[in-house]
Amino acid sequence: MSHVLAGAPGDCCLRTVQHVGEKRGTIETVAGVETYVSRPKDGSNKKIVLFFADVYGPIYINSQLIMDYWADNGYLVVGLDYFEDDSMTKHPDREAPGFDFQGWLKRKQARAPELIGPWVEAIRKDYGSPDSKYVCVGYCFGAPYVCEFLAKDWLLAGAFGHPAFLNEDHIRNVKKPLLLSCAEIDHTFPLDARRKAEDILVENKARYFIQVFGSVQHGFALRADPSIPVQKWAREESARSILNWFNHFCD
Repeated sequence: MSHVLAGAPGDCCLRTVQHVGEKRGTIETVAGVETYVSRPKDGSNKKIVLFFADVYGPIYINSQLIMDYWADNGYLVVGLDYFEDDSMTKHPDREAPGFDFQGWLKRKQARAPELIGPWVEAIRKDYGSPDSKYVCVGYCFGAPYVCEFLAKDWLLAGAFGHPAFLNEDHIRNVKKPLLLSCAEIDHTFPLDARRKAEDILVENKARYFIQVFGSVQHGFALRADPSIPVQKWAREESARSILNWFNHFCD
């Protein structure tokens, strides 16, 4: 049996600080799924990021701004709405006592894999080219999909931030380079689990990089409070680190 490393998202995922900015990407339909698409200024598809969102989805401004940041640095970035217009942004009552967050998670966990496979095939066919280089990134709910795609040969590298729903096999099956962007305070992916994940990567002689940001919590990489300096810095540095990681393998 594969032991759990990162559990289900908790109550901290019901809270967010919405960031301020103007998105510049477009919402397009890919394999029947709404997809946020942010293109580099030269329109190139040489480097493509597959983005797997947290429970707020890729249509949320926080996710759009980070995708735009990578696009500004030369990547075609695509993120599918595997919540099908039913992300946490659609549930203003999510912190109310009667809201069944765990039930929502179970439904979305069952549905998302049905959408992801055909969506990735369509991205490679309709947005990529024979010369395209692919990387992937996921946050919270999206982290397991990063690990699953890093078990495939056509993808160059991946990264995840403050993961959920990970077991040991997710880490053990990784074949390609993985960056782990982690929070010191994370009940979903606590210290002992993080160290166990590293032990597995070391045992497998994997290529990996782990960063741990002190004084921030699960969700910091997408939902940090920019009015708090340590949170703002951690969010920005995580995004920069992931960009540099991808550049290393794509440039």
